[in-house]
Amino acid sequence: MLKITDKAKEVLDQHFDGKDKEPIRIYVASACSGTRLALGIDSAKEGDETISLDGYDFVVDNELLEQAKPMVIDLTPMGIEISSSLVFEEAKGACGSGCCGCS
Repeated sequence: MLKITDKAKEVLDQHFDGKDKEPIRIYVASACSGTRLALGIDSAKEGDETISLDGYDFVVDNELLEQAKPMVIDLTPMGIEISSSLVFEEAKGACGSGCCGCS
């Protein structure tokens, strides 16, 4: 259902070093480079599933969880990335696909 790689966990451990571990939301984010799954600090709300994994609580909307599972939180050269069964279309705008400096 949800997995976090050792490299991604190390980044979270560094971020929360000396701080209280807050719930981490998995959500759909849209930007000029397209739509993707992202992480953010947020508390659980009605209609969310809370998944405790490796010392962290991840919250995700039940509907998104069903559509996206399995999900893997990993560290890539571009930062933390969440892979899933969801397929998002890339943004198409004046720049074409990808970000060219939103103006």
